[in-house]
This record gives sequence, C-alpha cells and structure tokens, in this order.
Amino acid sequence: MNRKEKADIAMAGLGVMGANLARNMKSRGFSVAVFDTDEKKTAALAEEGFLPAESLPELAGLLETPRKVFMMVPAGEPVDWLVSELIPLLSPGDILIDGGNSNFKDTDRRVTEAEKAGLLYVGCGVSGGEKGALTGPSMMPGGSKAAWPLIRPVLTAVCAKTPDGFPCCSWMGEGGAGHFVKMVHNGIEYGDIQLICESYDILRKALHLSNEEMSGIFSGWNRTGLESYLIEITGKILAHKEPDGIYTVDRILDRAGQKGTGKWAGMTALEEDVSLNLITEAVSARFLSARKKEREALSGLYPKKIPPFEGDRKAFIEKLQKALYTAKLFSYAQGFDLLRAASAHYGWQPDYAGIARSWEGGCIIRSVFLSEIRKAYEKDPALPGLLCDGYFRQKTADGLASLREVTSYAVLAGIPVPAFSAGLAWFDGSTDAGLPANLLQAMRDFFGAHTYERTDRPEGMFFHTDWQA
Repeated sequence: MNRKEKADIAMAGLGVMGANLARNMKSRGFSVAVFDTDEKKTAALAEEGFLPAESLPELAGLLETPRKVFMMVPAGEPVDWLVSELIPLLSPGDILIDGGNSNFKDTDRRVTEAEKAGLLYVGCGVSGGEKGALTGPSMMPGGSKAAWPLIRPVLTAVCAKTPDGFPCCSWMGEGGAGHFVKMVHNGIEYGDIQLICESYDILRKALHLSNEEMSGIFSGWNRTGLESYLIEITGKILAHKEPDGIYTVDRILDRAGQKGTGKWAGMTALEEDVSLNLITEAVSARFLSARKKEREALSGLYPKKIPPFEGDRKAFIEKLQKALYTAKLFSYAQGFDLLRAASAHYGWQPDYAGIARSWEGGCIIRSVFLSEIRKAYEKDPALPGLLCDGYFRQKTADGLASLREVTSYAVLAGIPVPAFSAGLAWFDGSTDAGLPANLLQAMRDFFGAHTYERTDRPEGMFFHTDWQA
C-alpha cells in the first residue's frame, strides 16, 4: 500500500467506535495515524494499512500541520488525561477533537484551556453506533470556530448523508455547543425509545398480540410518517427468535441501563427553566425498571388484572399510531425548546435547520420526521417552538384525540405510560392560558412572604398580603 509520509489526521483511542471511525476516514481517502494505550489495538490497525504510533509524541510527529487529533476515549478523566498529554506535544493552530460523549460543560472548559495554549478545540457529538462510525455517523461539531474550515473536509466526507445528499454534519456553535446538541439528541432518543416501549406494552398487555403480530405492526408503521431507525429495529427485534424457537425479546430481563446523557439533559433543563417532562419521565422509567426486585415484591402486594380490550382492535391500533406520532412531536418540541434556551444563555447561534439535517441520517433518532422539522426552521429560523409551525399544528390537531384516548385507556387499565402521560400534560399546560399558578403564588406568599404579581397591576410589580390579618 502506498503510504503518505505524514497523516492527514490521527485517531487516539481505538475502541470499537474509534477504530471504525478511523476505517471510515481511510476509506474516504484520508491517511490516518492511530494510537491506543493498548498496543494490540494499534498493531491490529497497522495490519490494515494505518500509520501506527507507539506513543503520543510519535503520533504528533506523524501528522501534517496543522495537526488534527481525533480523540475517541470515555468521557471524563480519560479525556482530561489525553488532552493534558497532547497539549505540550502540539503547536499553535493544531486541533484537538473530542468525539466522545463528554458533558458540554467539560468541553466548554477544555476549549478555554486549549485556546490559552494556542490550540483549537472541538467537541464533536457522534451518533450512529459502531456501524454508523464505519459507514457514516451523524456528527455535531462545536468549539473553536477557527477549527471548522480545517476539519470540515474530513467530517463532511465521513458523516452520513441525507436522502437528498446533504452531509449530516454542520457547525453547532462555540464552546460546548456540539456536545450540548448531542446531549439533546440523546435526550430525545430516550423519549423516542420510551414511547415505543409503551406502545409495545399496550399492544401486548391490552390487545394480547403476539410478537409476530407486533413486529408486523411496527414494520407497517415504518412505511408511514413514523418511518425511523428506531421503529425499523423494533420490528426486527420483535421478530427475532433463538435457535429453540423462543423470541429473544421474551428472554431479556426488563431492567434498563443508561450512560447518563439523558440524565444530563434533565438536569440541564432544570437549570435553564425548561419543561422537559416527557424526556425526564423516560429517564425516570429506566430508574424504575432497575428496581426489579422491589417491583416484583410490590406486584405481589398490589396484584392487578388488566381488563380485556373490547373495542375495535384495528381502529385502536390506528389511534395508537397517531398517539405515538403526536407524543413524539411533543418530545422533539421539548428538545428544541432546551436548545433555544441554552443558546440564549451561552450566546450560541445555532442553525436549527442544520441541527435537524444533521439528525436526518446516521444517528439513532434518524427519521423522515426530522425532514419536516428542518423545513419548519428553514421557513422560519426564529420559530419560537415546533407547535407554532403550521404543519405541526395540523399534525397535533390530527393526533391529539388519539393521544388522549390511548393514554386514558392505558391509565384506567393499569398499564404504565409515563412518557405518553407526560407529553399530554406538557401540551395541556403549554396551551392553557389560565394555570393554577395563581393559587401556588398565594400559598408561597402565605407561608414565605415570597410576593406575587397582580392581574390588575403592571407586570413586574410585586405585592404581599398579610393573609391572617
């Protein structure tokens, strides 16, 4: 193989994601130097024609200037260690790229530290799993703005493409913006997954459908406005059987794991005063699932029998499809609300249409739904919320009654639907001009003299009542 004397880019961290992303870069014609603290991983990629480095100083010496080092290591201390080791080895104008799931506040700090040393730093959200890393992930870069023209040719070459050929990669903003967008992506992913799981739970517990029947339903939904990667794989999962004929999904323990990005989204929403209740309920549902032994014990103390469904099954399944779409819309609306609030707080200037385009391919939440979000923001970049867009107003009107009916049925039957319920409550609260917060403020003033505003006085004037006088 004809090797270049110097590499275009380095990959530091050769786990599954890092190794596959390096292979992706190489397949697009870039020369890639590789390093891992596990020498066996470096040696394995050397056999594939990569430029191996036995140490970080050697890695830095293998690169064309300005040097570009893509780091794919676990978030937290491993990133800090790698950055601290690389900074003395690099020169002003060189670029560090963190492609892991780092917290956006850590990325913001590292941007400042790197720039003080004359370097450029990019926090790049990467979504798509190991297959996406190899064939084309969604990429969400942000940080030192001067780095973007220098890394853009590589990132836009290796990322996924939308159906109309646009790269699923655009600049998200300065500081920690790239990892913030990835965090919101993951929060929406939590919501999407939970809504799908609740739909599955209703189908199996209320309608007593077989896995084969449910697989057919989800596969059918994947040919509608719900077409997406997550709906597609749900149909495949439900159809998968073990060698003995038992469905694999029926042998999986109902105890969910997580890596923390959904939790970060919920915590950040609290800091930004944004209602993210559907997504936070999806996170909470995973917490609840982890308490398997407690759930088993309580199910014995509080036995329940779900009543058999007696209505039109076909019509109910169609309503469930509409309910899922509508609740999904509310989840995305909450995610974009969080993006808008944080952007105002941190001074980012994101391209919301570009964010939606970046998610149209390669990532876990990729779907046809996102093309409609992109169109909404292309039409009105200052759109205050997705529910204000004409297309989504119509979709909400079309599906709201179904969401109410499905959610009500599940609640009365004793089937837990926290994400459906939260989405509906968020919509009802968001569209209610007369919430009971007047009584809430009165109580706060009663016990804590926290004051309140009045409807018969200008906004911004605060009053206190001696309630026991």
